[in-house]
Amino acid sequence: MSLSPEEIERYARHLVLREIGGPGQQKLKAARVLVIGAGGLGAPLLHYLAAAGVGALGIVDNDAVSLSNLQRQVIHGSGDVGRLKVESAGDAIGRLNPHVQVEPHALRLTAENAAELVAGYHVVADGSDNFATRYLVSDACFHAGKPLVTAAVGGFDASLTTLRPFETGPDGQPNPTYRCLFPEPPPPGTVPSCEEAGVLGALTGIAGAMMALEVIREIVGFGEGLVGRLLLVDTLTMRFETLRYAWDPDNPLNGATSRR
Repeated sequence: MSLSPEEIERYARHLVLREIGGPGQQKLKAARVLVIGAGGLGAPLLHYLAAAGVGALGIVDNDAVSLSNLQRQVIHGSGDVGRLKVESAGDAIGRLNPHVQVEPHALRLTAENAAELVAGYHVVADGSDNFATRYLVSDACFHAGKPLVTAAVGGFDASLTTLRPFETGPDGQPNPTYRCLFPEPPPPGTVPSCEEAGVLGALTGIAGAMMALEVIREIVGFGEGLVGRLLLVDTLTMRFETLRYAWDPDNPLNGATSRR
């Protein structure tokens, strides 16, 4: 997939990076990425994927823009209040990079539609705000064999990891699933919502941009990604830590019992 003269100028700073270059930029142009949520994480994620030249961006969100979103959901503006987020985000992407195809999905991800949605894309990035959706997305990506970049934010903290559980690691064991990291969702009411606990707006920008970096890495293939590693960000102390986690043979997706 060749680049036009305008695209060569637009992506010039990528093209001079040895790890990306022309072949990597062509991979980005040919890539299809599904983003779950056009909110705090999805806003910067979509901005940077569009700027990077990802060819097609699917956006799943059934919510409308509210005034309280604008403190962190920077892809939307004051004039977008009341509009569907997929429409507002699509317009912003069009203004930023007309070479990107936007595919809006103004719906809520469910067990009935997850597999079909995921199947149409090369990489999935989950910026949803609840455990039910995270489990649903991660299960669908496992069964479809799609890489998943997933993140979460709350207050002043963020976490980020990449999942490729349909492959094996260097040790010959399967890569871990989301259920290896979080075997069970927390009891209802134990994790406060964003409305209850608040969230630092700039934190979502940091985490969303790092999600974009992981997605780009998955497409182009450079450096060491976050498969089997959980990145933790604490903006109160400005500390970044990376914890390793491994395959759980008891997990229901690629565990020892499920593989027989």
